[in-house]
Amino acid sequence: MAVHEHPRRSSGFHLPSLRRRRTASAPESAVSAHAGTSTPRAYAFASLRLLTGFVFLWAFLDKTFGLGYATPSGKGWIDGGSPTKGFLGSVAAGPMESTFHSWAGDLWADRLFMLGLLGIGLALVAGVALRLAAVAGTMMMALMWIAEWPPAKHLSDGSASMSPNPFVDYHLIYAVALIVLAAAAAGDTLGAGRLWARLPFVRDHDWLR
Repeated sequence: MAVHEHPRRSSGFHLPSLRRRRTASAPESAVSAHAGTSTPRAYAFASLRLLTGFVFLWAFLDKTFGLGYATPSGKGWIDGGSPTKGFLGSVAAGPMESTFHSWAGDLWADRLFMLGLLGIGLALVAGVALRLAAVAGTMMMALMWIAEWPPAKHLSDGSASMSPNPFVDYHLIYAVALIVLAAAAAGDTLGAGRLWARLPFVRDHDWLR
């Protein structure tokens, strides 16, 4: 304390400069960040991201062009088919059964559903806007979970629902996967996440990361 009250000539002992410490730590931080995107854990998240993204993209492509898998050839969206009519029209249980029936085949429902599949798929494959994709994907999966309504033991016609689990199904698994990928910044490995985060409008709006 006396040093501050009675300034003296330096005795040769110097505290480390904060400026020097920051300068020295910058390359170390860069190396640490680079190493963090090259670990087995980072590659595991990146693999999950790419596979999940392909699920959404494939659904979009199959429903658009009728590739003969879930969507028969000639009944794709470009052929005049409806991506939502079959699924929503066949809802047979749950509190929104009549609502989903009224939505089935509507132009706005088809466009919104297909835009969601495409946008979420592209975001995951590219590794960008994962937070936005997680929100949109979770909402989509929640609606699809309600449409299938796993808690029901019987359908509205009285037949057995054959639900394998009253709570957890693949829609919830996808929703949790999307949230985990966004939280883990999974786009930084094998993706454009780091470049995306450097864009000015993304830096100014953190929810776009």
